[in-house]
Amino acid sequence: MTSTSFSVASVNVNGIRAAYRKGMGQWIEEAQPDVLLLQEVRAEEKIAADLLGDQFDTFIAPSLIKGRAGVGVAVAKDSTKIGLAPGAQHTIGLAQQEELVDSGRWIEVDLVTASGLPLRMVSAYFHSGQINDPKQDFKMRHLASIDARVRDLLSRSGEGGPQTLVAGDFNVVRSEMDIKNWKANYNKTSGVLDEEMAYLNGWVDAGWCDVVRTLTGPTPGPYSWWSWRGKAFDNDTGWRIDYHYATPGLAVRALAARVDRAISWDTRFSDHAPVVVQFEA
Repeated sequence: MTSTSFSVASVNVNGIRAAYRKGMGQWIEEAQPDVLLLQEVRAEEKIAADLLGDQFDTFIAPSLIKGRAGVGVAVAKDSTKIGLAPGAQHTIGLAQQEELVDSGRWIEVDLVTASGLPLRMVSAYFHSGQINDPKQDFKMRHLASIDARVRDLLSRSGEGGPQTLVAGDFNVVRSEMDIKNWKANYNKTSGVLDEEMAYLNGWVDAGWCDVVRTLTGPTPGPYSWWSWRGKAFDNDTGWRIDYHYATPGLAVRALAARVDRAISWDTRFSDHAPVVVQFEA
């Protein structure tokens, strides 16, 4: 890494209070992310901000359904590589009037790098869905709303607007490389359906960069989610459903990516592992 790079970590914390009880604070101390994008926070802004502490400027979009969803962006106050843009704005949600089930799933915050590059950081949490259930309908409607927004963000980035990173738990794999048990799940499980995969691949066709895949190349994984059940974690029977999607002007600055996989099943603070990308500032 260079002295002029900054790190962005994205993680579904599966409830921030529970995550802190299980050691999330220790991971933050060791990883020292400049920007932290959170999903499934399941807490109000003050609770999350108090847990993260004074070292971060924290913005949380809680779900209107208590105990559900919730996304956030936390920016390290002492970072010399990236920080809040002057007069920084943060935007919650994709529409003025959202369905209750869509609340707490999208937040945007304006940042600027040390070199003066304006950035927009988005923490996103897509619906998990379930085949032959209304949950899948919620998911597909939400994906359509997201699609309209990412088209706009991509267009703005090419017209002198801020470069954008959309990162979070997308609950969709892109291909067979992104899931260990492909045959058992392909077109049988939400997140591994042709229409969902076509959606994510359509972003890439339009110009977005799946940063982790670009940096790691065509290799299985790296997985970022493993079921709590059985030996999924021990056997690395995982899914790659946590992404960093960047507009072209930011993607070219990506230097390295990693998944902070816990050393053992019992040391995990979530069923997801943080996905960390280093960018040139």
